[in-house]
Amino acid sequence: MKKKLWMIVFAGWLAFYGCTGSLAPESEEGKIENVILITTDGLRWQEVFKGMDSVIASKGKFNQGRGDSARIFENYWAESETERRKKIFPFFWDSIAARGQLYGNRGYDNKVDVANPYWFSYPGYNEIFTGYPDTAINSNGYMANPHVTVLEYINQQEGFRGKVAAFGAWGAFDRILNKERCGFPVVAAFSPTGGEHPTSREALINAMLKDSYRAFGNGECLDVFTHYAAMETLKDKKPRLLFIGYGETDEWAHAGRYKDYLDAARQVDNWIREIWDYVQSEPQYRNKTAIFITVDHGRGDIDKDQWTGHGSKGVQDSHEIWMAVMGPGIPAKGEVKTPGQLYQKQVAQTVASLLGLHYQAEHPIGEEIKEIRN
Repeated sequence: MKKKLWMIVFAGWLAFYGCTGSLAPESEEGKIENVILITTDGLRWQEVFKGMDSVIASKGKFNQGRGDSARIFENYWAESETERRKKIFPFFWDSIAARGQLYGNRGYDNKVDVANPYWFSYPGYNEIFTGYPDTAINSNGYMANPHVTVLEYINQQEGFRGKVAAFGAWGAFDRILNKERCGFPVVAAFSPTGGEHPTSREALINAMLKDSYRAFGNGECLDVFTHYAAMETLKDKKPRLLFIGYGETDEWAHAGRYKDYLDAARQVDNWIREIWDYVQSEPQYRNKTAIFITVDHGRGDIDKDQWTGHGSKGVQDSHEIWMAVMGPGIPAKGEVKTPGQLYQKQVAQTVASLLGLHYQAEHPIGEEIKEIRN
């Protein structure tokens, strides 16, 4: 008590004489009240922790654009892994590594894996959102998710009703999150944002989305539309739990376009920086918000030609994933270099626990990642 009183007096003295500093007493700031869960589909841990793969970049069949081979080395090559990875993910390695935690560098035997047996998207996202690697969910065309996701559960809790929202480039998020039942906005692929009364900015996003080039068909939009729609909701509606699912890293990888895959990854890093800068500038979010970033599945690497694909039938290392987290009260461990094993199924309960909740459902749920708090 004496120490706290001394700090209050000293902080007042500093303010009286026009000084600034961080000696003011702690308030409710510093407690996580909001979470932004971000995924970037199929982004390999190898690029996150080791940067550009020169073997893949040197293969002509993975450099299909004019001058791609030269540009990819100019933009992303460096002699050391630490320099290379920073060229793709400057925010990860400048900010998250300094203030948060990154898991999944298997060079240190720090492993993160999917627990479902399929190693592709719908089963992976179901595992992320429900903590349950349900073997019945075995196709990307699976019906509307019968399970109550952690987002739906949290939206039902006091203080969170109407404060949950989800945005995804892939149209399947409508089914993965069970848009018809879940009770919160799910804006996926080419569905408009803003509901029945969009703001002028949301109306513009919707018009541009409608007229945009459909590079991946009708099932997935370009990430830029997902990002801008999510940012508009973040600024206007102020959700306490927001999901953003980017998709181009997976699409360009499947297309075998390595430069576009790396460009998409760097753009996601850029957007995560923008999200973090915004929440730290906004009183409702500043020092009260955690971001949690992960992926739905890995990709091939043992056979370099398999980097474009994934799935347990033929791509043996595509169960390997990664995750990163940053927020108040989360120790700044940076790149975790100790041996360990985490699973995708632990994400759902971890998101709930960051918000001081315990996710419950009629199915098994992976335990929270306690290492994050310790």
